[in-house]
Amino acid sequence: MLRHYNITVKGKVQRVSYRFCAHAQAMKCNLTGYVRNLHTGDVFIEVEGEEDDINKLIDWCYVGSPLSEVKEVNAVESDVKNFETFEIKK
Repeated sequence: MLRHYNITVKGKVQRVSYRFCAHAQAMKCNLTGYVRNLHTGDVFIEVEGEEDDINKLIDWCYVGSPLSEVKEVNAVESDVKNFETFEIKK
């Protein structure tokens, strides 16, 4: 069953290739949606896919890119939007 989650990642997650690594992980998990930086210094991921695959991405979010320092991950289920691809947004 298709699920949709909004994920906010806090910590040192900008200027450390977090979005690019998140994109690679989302593609590996066959997920759709997008990742973008927030003006607060956090990263926001809106993602859709099977629950097991989304959980793999959420688990990855706690680790992040090699240079990131993740302090908190908040994932909230939301309404499905039927994304077709996974994109990196600015």
